[in-house]
Amino acid sequence: MTIRFDATIPILRIFDVAKAREFYVDFLGMNWDWEHRLKPDLPVFAQVSRGSLLLFLSEHFGDGSPGAKIMLRMTGLDAFHSELHGKAYRHARPGLNERPWGARDMDIADPFGNRLVFSEMTAEDCT
Repeated sequence: MTIRFDATIPILRIFDVAKAREFYVDFLGMNWDWEHRLKPDLPVFAQVSRGSLLLFLSEHFGDGSPGAKIMLRMTGLDAFHSELHGKAYRHARPGLNERPWGARDMDIADPFGNRLVFSEMTAEDCT
């Protein structure tokens, strides 16, 4: 049998579902796919997605650590950057950064201190 890895799904710690929806859905344009709670008054565990990007968001103690930094490889960074700036989100106006290893990045912190780095390779010999 061949070993194959299908997907990496980071779990990011959140503390407020409404703020998470505002950031991930309203600002980043992701879908709120589902959420689960063991009981109505217990923490939420949710999935958001946009295209093939999947993220888990969790209010559970021990799921992820606030302040995590994740690198998200993508194409179409300029269009995504323009889309986000067009929304005039009051808590983030991310810039674009040229990297010496042949990439361009856009670094955005969510309301919980997690840093999402959207990165597009610009050099053909970089993977």
